[in-house]
Parts: sequence; C-alpha cells; structure tokens
Amino acid sequence: MKHMMAMVMATLGVVCFSLLAMTGLIACERQQPSMEAKPEAPAPKVEAAPAVDSRPEMAPTETTAVLMAPEGSAGRAHNEEGVAHARQGHWDVAEGHFRNAIQTDPKLAEAQFNLGLMLVKLGKHDEAKAAFKKAVELAPDNPKITESPILKQHMPT
Repeated sequence: MKHMMAMVMATLGVVCFSLLAMTGLIACERQQPSMEAKPEAPAPKVEAAPAVDSRPEMAPTETTAVLMAPEGSAGRAHNEEGVAHARQGHWDVAEGHFRNAIQTDPKLAEAQFNLGLMLVKLGKHDEAKAAFKKAVELAPDNPKITESPILKQHMPT
C-alpha cells in the first residue's frame, strides 16, 4: 500500500509539473514522496520553485528526452524501468536500470543515450561523454541521439 501511494504521489507530481511547465506560468517544486506518507495526509502543496538553473544540462524538461527502446530489444524492460525513474527524478535508480539494459543488450543505443543523460544529472560528465559517444557509434543515423543539444554539449565538434 505504501509503494502504491508513493507511485500515485510521484505520478501526480510529474503530471503537475508537466502541466505547469507547459503553461509557462509557474514551476512545480518536485519532491520525492515520503515512504512514511499516510493515506490521510493532505495532497502536496504546489508552489513556485526558486529560479531554475539555466544550464541546459540541468533543465527540468531534459528528462523528457529519454528514449524508449525498440520492440524486440532484450534490454527493453530495463530501459523502460529506467525511463520511468528518470521521469520521477530518480537519477541514480534510473542509471542502474540503463546499465542493466546495456548489459542485457550491448547494442541498445537508446539505453546508452539515456545513461548519458542520467550521468549528466549526477554530475559525472566524463562518464556521460563516454556513454554519448557509444550511443552515436551504435546509432549514427538516429537524429534523436545525434541532434540532442545535451549530447552536443558533451561531444567534441
């Protein structure tokens, strides 16, 4: 029950943030739900967040850039789990799932790219650069990877 409540609260937070970000009027402060939350606890308060870091690698909308694995990929389940955690802001958990996806399917460019995104979020820029480089090697014709602004920031020109 606690896990279900946490998932509902996390989903509610993602929906709130997406809707408010789309209007451009206000940012929703994202907080991870407490595992100690009780069902009778009031809904989380939505309030303006402090100024958003303007560095592109820290932009909150970058989580929407995570890529889904193609049908039939052996690493698809791990990648999808990583995407779900990335969208909730669980960068370290998502990183682990993307690494598992790559271990299961070493040619899964989307998981390599997603791993790079999570490594950027975790401040591991050298590792992110290596993951992005591998993603481009695996899918040089995929514009979702090769044309990504965050990838371009980490790849030499």
